[in-house]
Amino acid sequence: MDSIIDSVAAAAARGMAARPKVGGFPYLAEALRQAGVVKYYFDVPSMTVVYVTVRGDVLQPGNLLHSEKIVIPPYDETALIDAIRTDQRGESTFPEFVEASLQAGVIRYEVDSIARTCTYFGSHGERYVEDYPAVELPAPSPGSLHGLGGADQAAVHA
Repeated sequence: MDSIIDSVAAAAARGMAARPKVGGFPYLAEALRQAGVVKYYFDVPSMTVVYVTVRGDVLQPGNLLHSEKIVIPPYDETALIDAIRTDQRGESTFPEFVEASLQAGVIRYEVDSIARTCTYFGSHGERYVEDYPAVELPAPSPGSLHGLGGADQAAVHA
């Protein structure tokens, strides 16, 4: 059986390959969901991700947005929504989206792949929740997706 790290990596690669330039995030989230990721937590300043799966959790260290100390701007929901919409239109790269989120005072976000929500958090408890749509992924070629299989896979889809 493949490792949980391989499963998450393969799912992320599948989602990235399937995602269109405009409105692509739901494709990545769906590929992760199909591989057993029920939630993931993204730390904005460090770009570190924790994937929560039915088989255990995976830490993916990221790259710091800033190498020096900075003052995090106050939470600004309007700026956050603008950053989200810019990204949804395919007008920003992922690092640009993450930086714009930080500039909007967001320090982390949580994706719930079962509820299909993304919740953004400011450092003083502020939060903004956005739903994302269900999407259909192209079928993976045999052996290309390292899923969880068996009872674990059924538990995710229940």
